[in-house]
Amino acid sequence: MYIVSTTMLTEEVRERLIADFSNVTFIFHENMEQAEADLPKADILITYGEDVTPPHIEQAEQLKWIMVISAGMDEMPLRHIKARGIKVTNARGIHKIQMAEYAISMLLHVYRNNETFRRNQLAHVWDQTVPLLEISNQTMTIVGSGVIGEELARIAKAFRMKTIGVSRSGQDKPHFDENYAIDHLDDALKQADFVVSILPSTVDTFYFYKQDQFKVMKPNVIFLNMGRGDAVQSETLIMALDQGQLAHAILDVFEQEPLPSDHPFWEHPKITMTPHVSGKSPNYIPRAIEIFEQNLRSYLNDRELSTNVIDLDRGY
Repeated sequence: MYIVSTTMLTEEVRERLIADFSNVTFIFHENMEQAEADLPKADILITYGEDVTPPHIEQAEQLKWIMVISAGMDEMPLRHIKARGIKVTNARGIHKIQMAEYAISMLLHVYRNNETFRRNQLAHVWDQTVPLLEISNQTMTIVGSGVIGEELARIAKAFRMKTIGVSRSGQDKPHFDENYAIDHLDDALKQADFVVSILPSTVDTFYFYKQDQFKVMKPNVIFLNMGRGDAVQSETLIMALDQGQLAHAILDVFEQEPLPSDHPFWEHPKITMTPHVSGKSPNYIPRAIEIFEQNLRSYLNDRELSTNVIDLDRGY
């Protein structure tokens, strides 16, 4: 059995995989271009996902399983993969700690007016009249109440927040006071002081937030998007901000990345941006490989995958 990796793994991780799974052959590459010559004999492929194209699927004649060491699947040729009967797993859940920390840190950043204090420091200005708010005892609505959403809700409870989760099913989830199905989205949005979007990119979530959704929100709401940028159209969000339908937007993801230098987001006074870094962590690869190792043991024993198996029709 051949396992081909198209992503850079540390020497420590490579050595551990070889030692722990001596009955298979690992072929490590730094990118897909390097790996193309070995694709025809690959039984298993380790990849970030965005480097996989339909021709690669055709080249990989023996491929049975793709391990995507990220959570997003939106750039993968899922139709071609499904047609070949290839199984796909991803690293869902490895982002929960750093992304929950990101959300809380950014909400505090805005509510405690840290940007103003930093500018004042650089200008040698002492100003104690800068307005400050508390995130404690507010209501947070998390749209996309999966693993990351649950972790964020857990941390929000330390600030005594009311937590509301929105998911496809609306089923009860840990750490949420209320749970709503997508069909009742407005009921969840209208209560929120903070709306945090952690939606994946699918056909169903494309331009998910429209003017109707922003109109039901409180005018003092903060909208934070760290899921996928195509959940809301740029023009729609700017209109909502300019018309006072929400107070501020915190954005880590965008319709186009990198964000063009002439995009109006850069200069908008009610937008705080980061360059798609909410999921970054020095523990990213080790956590992803732990999931791969768990699945590989199961696969070698009975050809079954136990964790994070993707529904190729839904894309997650």
